Amino acid sequence: MRILLLILCLALSPRIVCAGDVVAALAVDGFDFPVGKPDAEGYYRARGYRPNGHLGEDWNGKSGGNTDLGDPVWAIAHGVVVFAQNFGHGWGNVVIVRHAFEEGGRVKFIDSLYGHLDRILVREGQVLKRGQQLGTIGTGGGLYAAHLHLEIRKDIRVGMAQHRFPHDDTVYLSPVDFINAHRQLKPAVSVAAVPMNTYVAFDSTAEGTPAVKGAAAPKKAVPRR
Repeated sequence: MRILLLILCLALSPRIVCAGDVVAALAVDGFDFPVGKPDAEGYYRARGYRPNGHLGEDWNGKSGGNTDLGDPVWAIAHGVVVFAQNFGHGWGNVVIVRHAFEEGGRVKFIDSLYGHLDRILVREGQVLKRGQQLGTIGTGGGLYAAHLHLEIRKDIRVGMAQHRFPHDDTVYLSPVDFINAHRQLKPAVSVAAVPMNTYVAFDSTAEGTPAVKGAAAPKKAVPRR
């Protein structure tokens, strides 16, 4: 199987840049929202993306409070699970999915991060389809009011080591803007070789950790409507 994946990777080059281990996954045919799929029905964006500040978006149920606790969280597109752990450090349960999509005649990779989950329903290395459930909305282990923290990264080396990378548009994307701009895609290839094991090491002794800038605000600061 590993040899077949490497052959696939080479056959798709130069459209796909292969690095380290690879997993074959469906090329992305579009992106949806991770709650209230596909259009975030019943949810609102309580907190947006801000470079050098809040590095993702917080999605809350419109009923407020913890009414969305345990609600399903969906993969925004086809991809491969590259991280699925209780990370602690203000994050709680985290899932990261890597997606291969075509843009400008090239295959690109992005990571979508789903933070503060109550439950993780997938495992690392698992191939997911667009709209497949990967977890449930949580509170980061009781640190926050229930919500989903969503990030999209265009640098696939970050993982949980945010402190080792710029906190700006060179690394991060506005999730709502990216999703809305890529709702429907027509990939030239049906299967992509997705690189794995690309993350740099997390250094818990580094200044600025844990990842405060990427985490959501505490309970009292999470806005409600």
